[in-house]
Amino acid sequence: MNRYSRHIQLKGFGREGQDKLLAASVLVVGVGGLGCPALQYLAAAGVGRLGVVDRDVIELNNLQRQVLYATNEVGLPKAEVAARKLCLLNPEIDIRYEVTGVTTENVRALLAPYDIILDCTDNFETRYLLSDATRLLDKPLIFGAIFRYEGQVAVFNVADTEGRKTTYRHLFPLPPDGVDAPDCNETGVLGVLPGYIGIVQATEAIKLITGIGRDLRNRLHTVNLLDHSAFQLEIPAMISQEITWPTTWEELSAFDYAYHCGVAEEVQGVHSDELANCLQTDGLVVVDVRNPDEMPLLPFHHLRIPLPELSGYLDRMPGETVLFICQSGKRSLAAGRLLFEKTGRKHRILHLEGGVNHLEIA
Repeated sequence: MNRYSRHIQLKGFGREGQDKLLAASVLVVGVGGLGCPALQYLAAAGVGRLGVVDRDVIELNNLQRQVLYATNEVGLPKAEVAARKLCLLNPEIDIRYEVTGVTTENVRALLAPYDIILDCTDNFETRYLLSDATRLLDKPLIFGAIFRYEGQVAVFNVADTEGRKTTYRHLFPLPPDGVDAPDCNETGVLGVLPGYIGIVQATEAIKLITGIGRDLRNRLHTVNLLDHSAFQLEIPAMISQEITWPTTWEELSAFDYAYHCGVAEEVQGVHSDELANCLQTDGLVVVDVRNPDEMPLLPFHHLRIPLPELSGYLDRMPGETVLFICQSGKRSLAAGRLLFEKTGRKHRILHLEGGVNHLEIA
């Protein structure tokens, strides 16, 4: 037990706490800025079985904050690389990975084998899906989020002394608009912030497993690294009866999380690896809705109409097919929805998923 000797020496933790870690299992969904540090510390701590789920590949702009990866690994699947490196860190534990996104079809099978779930994702569809699924499975969900210089952590689905349990939906009953809640792809993020928040998520998992300390069940912990200000608020255990969400697996399977979170079916997503073929479409007009100072420039013919100015052009938008592009995909989706609301099915409306951040532009 030399590997874990500093835990075993720790008063209030000891051999009993370490045995609990070795017997536990944790699934980390999302191996980006939050998931990387969370996984590293959970592996080092000796959590017996770790699950790693992520569908994305490593990109150069990830490396400013996702320090588990190296420059020569750009383009490789995050989950696969993370699992391989975690095995080197601690070969004595069981590490499994899936290169996949979480969907209504696979969420139950992905989550069921694990004791605790860490939500290290960066989109509202997956957050609400994980919240609903962990509630049905009655599994603790440790939520983390970051924005510029500020981060949040909460523990859901764990009863307090009065038997109250809260979920992500108690904190945010309805999804915010994607334009009103941009992610770090559009606003930027201080590189060390997700490391800080991811470690707090790992800490909460260790506390739940071993029983040490007071965890963040039913509380939201918020910290701002610019001045190290921090506060906690109690998450209300009541939720409006007007808010509906899946309460059975059948309802969850039929629930459209993309639509629920404002992703209109009328706007079709185009993946980065489909863009080259898409640009060959007859009658296609590409519209860049970024601000004039945003880089890099697109290397193909396009119109540049910033999103705040787009409403003045909707009635005279040319092209049978319109492809909207922005930095991360949120504004382009909003632009597509605006065009559909204004013109209906006059155009075939597309938007680039992941935006310019997912393109290789010199």
